[in-house]
Amino acid sequence: MQRKYLLPLCSAPAVAFFAAFWLLPAVQLLALPAQEGMHTYWVVLTSGRYLQALLQTLLLSAIVTLATLVLGAMVGIVMARYRVPAKRLLLSLMTLPLSFPGVIVGFFIILLGGRQGLLAQIGQDLGLGRVTFAYGLLGLFLAYLYFSLPRAIATYTAAAESIDRNLEEAARSCGATRWDIARDVWIPELAPTSLSCGAIVFATSMGAFGTAFTLSSRYEVLPITIYNEFTNYANFTLAASLSISLGLLTWFTLWLARRLVRDPSVVI
Repeated sequence: MQRKYLLPLCSAPAVAFFAAFWLLPAVQLLALPAQEGMHTYWVVLTSGRYLQALLQTLLLSAIVTLATLVLGAMVGIVMARYRVPAKRLLLSLMTLPLSFPGVIVGFFIILLGGRQGLLAQIGQDLGLGRVTFAYGLLGLFLAYLYFSLPRAIATYTAAAESIDRNLEEAARSCGATRWDIARDVWIPELAPTSLSCGAIVFATSMGAFGTAFTLSSRYEVLPITIYNEFTNYANFTLAASLSISLGLLTWFTLWLARRLVRDPSVVI
């Protein structure tokens, strides 16, 4: 067989898979709102319900991202810079939630803060009534944080281990305090990691569905709104418009992070 036919034959299955499972659905997704014109996008931006779901999703994702970066950086630096007993075992346990899907994470939150959860039983035993938080903003926040934090810890640990210790020693020789070292060495050195990790956490939180669906939260987020539109109301056009809006927001976040991060060793 001639060499010029080898590449097309080898790439044909990948092209067919890409066209069948991504290209054609994406074209159909774009075509649905186009049939109704720009009116469907205007509804997304002006309707109180959809706009509230969008803003709530943005707010929750931003808070989760900030908390994940702060906690992940603190734990990652400690794991990389200090002698921690059973460090490998502890790091494995902290990153174990990476193997859990969002549905299981939501179930964990229900077991802890649901109506039949551990805290509800303790509250009843103490005469405080049922203490529940799983079905509100706090439940979603903790579930998203639980899902995102292990990845951040692993990323920051690897990044902190690669920082040149000579930079810290040079700063100490100049009389720098720990806060000065953190400001002048750690924060600049970990900035690319923070940008890339923050973009991934934010994009993941924006599109998280399994966790929110399991919790059936009163705090409605955009993926649940999209699901309700095409499942309960058969409003495929509006669901497609919401999906495109969500996709553009997450894509813009990742694109902006790639533009800001110049370190070739950091992958987004």
